[in-house]
Amino acid sequence: MNKENFFDNTMIICHGGAGHGAKDQPGVDVATEAGKKILMEGGTSIAAVLKAVEIMENDSNLNAGTGGCIRADGSVQLDAIIATGDRKIGGVIAIEDCKNPIKVAAKLLDEPVNLLAGRGASEFAVKEGFPLEKVIGRIRKNANDTVGALAIDKNGLIAAASSTGGCSGRPAGRVGDTPLWGPGIWCEEDIAVIATGIGEEITLEMICYRVAQKVKNSGMNIEEALDWGLYQFEKSIDVGLLIINSKGDALGKSNTKMPWKKL
Repeated sequence: MNKENFFDNTMIICHGGAGHGAKDQPGVDVATEAGKKILMEGGTSIAAVLKAVEIMENDSNLNAGTGGCIRADGSVQLDAIIATGDRKIGGVIAIEDCKNPIKVAAKLLDEPVNLLAGRGASEFAVKEGFPLEKVIGRIRKNANDTVGALAIDKNGLIAAASSTGGCSGRPAGRVGDTPLWGPGIWCEEDIAVIATGIGEEITLEMICYRVAQKVKNSGMNIEEALDWGLYQFEKSIDVGLLIINSKGDALGKSNTKMPWKKL
């Protein structure tokens, strides 16, 4: 891939979750602006999406990190994942007592193991110097959403990151699409897609991988591919998608309300 003059194409796009509305747009705006600042100062796409998602994890209005959902047993179990176009993945699943799971996920990018769950994820976090902190969480009606960011940096590297607080009332250990490679996130050298919405339905459709392939193999542009992706779901199923490519084109679409911003 030709990686010359990529600085002009730096881009970041963030979302605050399918089903969220205008009241949550300011938090998404702040996250996007912080990520863009990193890119404009020559920072990496990894640093940009990490900072953006960290900011949204710290926003209790959003369903991630400190705003994560309380499960049926009273626990707050969080999922997060980050991936890059040079074939690296790091993810944590059902991690507890961790306000910023995306930071722990990022520590797995260069490890031989790229996904850790439950107690193993928590033990890894402690080993990496992250203090265990009680996450209060929230009870949310029909929460099936997540937060996420996609970016491309001056060197042409694409990065994708997502974090979620799961669903209120769902059993401990439940895993939606967010940390799953294929349904909830897909990242290649020239394209990345992340999803938000009802995790079980998104997982069944393997939607992020399929949307990416529509662009790569079917000749669709990114808007056509997102439209196709949303069309795979009944309108009653909340779904949102974000996409970015190596040209610096990025777009977000949803069949419901979804705060998003690109810079």
